[in-house]
Formats: sequence, structure tokens, C-alpha cells
Amino acid sequence: MALKRLRRELQLVRDSPPSNCSAGPIHDDIFHWQATLIGPEHTPYSGGIFRLLIDFPLNYPYKPPKIRFDMPVYHPNINDRGDICLDILKKAWSPALTIVSVLLSISSLLSDPNPDDPLAPEVAQVLRTNPHAFMLTANEWTIRYAR
Repeated sequence: MALKRLRRELQLVRDSPPSNCSAGPIHDDIFHWQATLIGPEHTPYSGGIFRLLIDFPLNYPYKPPKIRFDMPVYHPNINDRGDICLDILKKAWSPALTIVSVLLSISSLLSDPNPDDPLAPEVAQVLRTNPHAFMLTANEWTIRYAR
């Protein structure tokens, strides 16, 4: 089941790639993918190219993929290991979701961080107390790590 679904999703990504992301298997391993996201415009991540690693479980799509950034990202919902705090990757997962919809949700998280549900509490505190400093640091990290 997972293999058939992943092949179909890969074909969809290749036939109709979203404008701000790409994804595909690493070394032809259909259960391990790499993805890239282009930083959303009008955010401190604009202009960045962000790499993600995706591991699909054998019971995909009934269980969510494990996705993490493969580079440092200054964001309250992304920790120093690249783990992402996003409800659809945990309790709100649905088999109806596709990897493209998940990547678009991660892109949306870059545009709209949630300091009330942080994986990086210190970054969330900066965002809450000094949004300008948050924006500057996030942009500096984007320039340093995502270009």
C-alpha cells in the first residue's frame, strides 16, 4: 500500500510541481526523500533554499512521515535538530494529506510562526518580546545557512 501511494505522490510531484518546493527519493529509495522549500516572500526566510529530509513509515499513509530540516533554521517551531512542531505531522495527521500539502503547510509555518507552541522556547520568547530582533536573526540565519 505505502509503495503504491508513494509512487503516485512522486509522479504528482514530478508532473505538477508546486511553485515553491520540490521533493523526491534519495538514491532511488522510495521511503527516504529529500525536499527543498523556497523561503516565502515578505518573511525573514525570503530567498532561502531550505533542505528537508523525509522518512516515510512502512504503513504510510496511515502514519505521518517524519520530516526535519537538514540545516539550521531560526524559528520557534523548529528545534536545533531540525524537528518541526506542526499538528499535521502528529495528532492531526490524515491519510488524505499528501507530501505536497505537508510541504505547503511547512512553508506556511515559515510565514506564520506559532510562539504559543514552540519547539525552541528561547526563539519563541524573542519573537514575543522583540519581533524586530527575531526578524533580523531569522534573516541572518537564512543568509548564512540557506543560500
